[in-house]
Amino acid sequence: MTPAEVLNPDLSDAAQAMREANRPFAFATIVRTVGATAAKPGAKALLAADGSIVEGWLGGGCARGAVKRATVEAFATGQPQLISVTPEEFLAEKGVEPGRAEDGITYARNGCPSKGTIDIFIEPCLPMPELVVVGGSPVARALADLAPQFHWSVTATADAAEIGDTNRQRFVVIATQGQGDLTALKATLSGHADYRSFVGSHRKFAALSQKLEAEGLAPEAIATVKAPAGLDIKAVTPEEIALSILAELVMARRALTTPRAEAT
Repeated sequence: MTPAEVLNPDLSDAAQAMREANRPFAFATIVRTVGATAAKPGAKALLAADGSIVEGWLGGGCARGAVKRATVEAFATGQPQLISVTPEEFLAEKGVEPGRAEDGITYARNGCPSKGTIDIFIEPCLPMPELVVVGGSPVARALADLAPQFHWSVTATADAAEIGDTNRQRFVVIATQGQGDLTALKATLSGHADYRSFVGSHRKFAALSQKLEAEGLAPEAIATVKAPAGLDIKAVTPEEIALSILAELVMARRALTTPRAEAT
């Protein structure tokens, strides 16, 4: 539970409902104001993925557009955002263009007659990513046991066709190891996944890829499967192989949420 939820039970209830629905949300807190503003420091709101207010209050509509843009950016990068909604003449004095980020603050223009400045901190809360482990092999069992310790929501199944839809990040590892490999690959490729990998050698996956193409699957779709799964740490035991796969999964997850450096 965050400090915002402790101080506001309505925010807590709304946040819990969104957690249970695996929906992303964000907390927005006014941390500083200058001049005449409707809301004051400490005002809080719970925001949906599109930046709309679900619960709470941030004042009038002067900051609404900037809050929405910053919220979308927070969800895209997985990083908190600090925005300063400032009158245009003050931005000119600072020599800052609206939309420009400097020293961790993104500036936006406040066109309201009140001419106040509002600084808002936006903290995204993303659903825990889902790791689907397909198969009953020793590697599958070791991975399913290890992953929750690193904040993965694990779904272990022997049948990839049973996996339903999801609105959160999904990573799939096929660890059937000879027990229905082709069936698991076809089912996984037909559904949504942000990342797919296959536990098996290059040679084995190449042979399976030929069979998948013969059954009409597009080569570019098959190429989305990382094989063999895991980083090359010279793993031998099922537990070591599971560790190598988990390390690769963490790297892939961070790559999806790490903001790209600006070109210089």
